[in-house]
Amino acid sequence: MSGEAKTNGTTRRATSAKRDLVRDHILAVIADYGPGRGLPPERELAEQLGVSRPTVRAAIQDLTQSGLLVRQPGRGTFTSPHKVTQELSTTSEGRGVPPAEGSWTSRTVSFATAAAGPARALRLALAPGEQITRIVRVRLVEDEPIAIERLELPAALVTGLRPQDMESGNFYQLLRERFGIVVAEALQTMEPTVANPEQAELLEVPAFFPLLQVQRTTQDAAGRIVEFVESVYRGDRYRITSRLRFDQTSG
Repeated sequence: MSGEAKTNGTTRRATSAKRDLVRDHILAVIADYGPGRGLPPERELAEQLGVSRPTVRAAIQDLTQSGLLVRQPGRGTFTSPHKVTQELSTTSEGRGVPPAEGSWTSRTVSFATAAAGPARALRLALAPGEQITRIVRVRLVEDEPIAIERLELPAALVTGLRPQDMESGNFYQLLRERFGIVVAEALQTMEPTVANPEQAELLEVPAFFPLLQVQRTTQDAAGRIVEFVESVYRGDRYRITSRLRFDQTSG
């Protein structure tokens, strides 16, 4: 092996060791700080650990990609905030899906009633000329935007529904108590996506920020489709947990 190759190999190992040192230090800081706390500036970390700022920056980038840190332009780098947990249980007979943790409120972005048209009529099992109420709202937890919901409801089922009705309280409870609609089951799909510019502005995150997209079609106890909703949740603030039951047929 040439002297130049040995030198290059030694340099790479030294750089890797320094980055590991910075990474281990930041991991300890994350554990000590808890969620949502700001990290010291790169310059301060570099001076404290005796390494270069590019080495600190590289370690922070690795931890950001891992989801342990969040960069906020103009503000700095923060430990990832606490995630709101939603449990989806399949193991409790006769028990409904529990509400997500935290204090949820909403801000109504748009509220309109119009003819369904072919595509939406098909989703809601209506005639194309029947009216639907379309609502867009931002969901907040402790006043921080967490999700955007786009709801479509058969207008005839929710006559008298107002925009302000969608800003507080439990929507399914509202359907039960005011409109006599008892939701019973839903078909729901989830997949990863990223924020487009409109979503990013409403959620106060950068464009292409990781999101979880959820689509749900909900039926009442009589089998009527009462809701189609498409939601996006911030990937750094929302988490789904499931309790599963297995038997001899499970793969």
